[in-house]
Amino acid sequence: MMLRVADSTKCPISFSITQNDRSPNRWRQTLDEINAAAQRGLSITAQIAARPVGLLLGLELSRNPFQTHPSYKAIAHLPLQQRLARLHQPEIRKAILSETATATDDPLFFRPNYDKMFLLGDPPDYEQPPENALGPQARRQGRQPEELAYEAMLSDEGRGMLYVPFLNYSDGNLDATREMLLDPQSVPGLSDGGAHCGIICDASFPTYLLTHWTRDRTRGEKLSIPFVVAAQSRKTALSVGLTDRGLIAPGYKADVNVIDYDRLHLHPPKVHYDLPVGGRRLLQDVDGYEATIVSGVVTRRQGEATGRRPGKLVRGAQGVQ
Repeated sequence: MMLRVADSTKCPISFSITQNDRSPNRWRQTLDEINAAAQRGLSITAQIAARPVGLLLGLELSRNPFQTHPSYKAIAHLPLQQRLARLHQPEIRKAILSETATATDDPLFFRPNYDKMFLLGDPPDYEQPPENALGPQARRQGRQPEELAYEAMLSDEGRGMLYVPFLNYSDGNLDATREMLLDPQSVPGLSDGGAHCGIICDASFPTYLLTHWTRDRTRGEKLSIPFVVAAQSRKTALSVGLTDRGLIAPGYKADVNVIDYDRLHLHPPKVHYDLPVGGRRLLQDVDGYEATIVSGVVTRRQGEATGRRPGKLVRGAQGVQ
């Protein structure tokens, strides 16, 4: 369908590609088709997530592994502190752990797979080996994985989080993601920061590209700093027709991040209640951004907003002035 749209409109087309467990090699065929279309002169770009697209589960979040258990549903309406007190009671714990998850029509909930459920940790680790999952851990300890999940969510005063990578992690590592990012017709994308904000926290993808892929990765090959910077700036800008940015040169838009690379560090996601009427969302703090400059104006310094907002809505392609 995307190829037909690109062919009939001659407009740039961009859409996301991920690896899924049902067909873990299908993305290669899709990228082959995109590259063949590019050879015919069509403008099609694949958007690639920098790490697994993953769900965060916890007592303070929108979903948790026990949400369909009858004994948990009976207390689910309680405020966190009251619910936490109940969950510490031995009889409540025993009842919940004796029950099993049931099917639901919620598209963001599925029967828990403890062989693909991890403790996120601090610092957060998004590329853990399969043996770190709760299922293998429980088998080594002679326990049930539900017990480990229960205890993990009770940690940090009920704010412990579990991580379930459900896209881009069929192989138990990020080698496929690296291959996708290196494709000539792909750009980094999918840094979700505004939807599903009680279960997904993916706005940190751009920082993760720098910290994990150029510096911290231990379970496979890294990517170079020049490649990542170019992919996130110039290559992404060109993919949507913004030829006036992505380079530091006369006549180009003066958008720059000044980064202390050695200090660049992602903290674990935290829940904030700062939306209207006390609404909840996940935010993820980061250290190491010395300054953010938009059109030559400093908008953030040492991670704090300066109050200046020179940005404006961009409509359509933009060329160098």
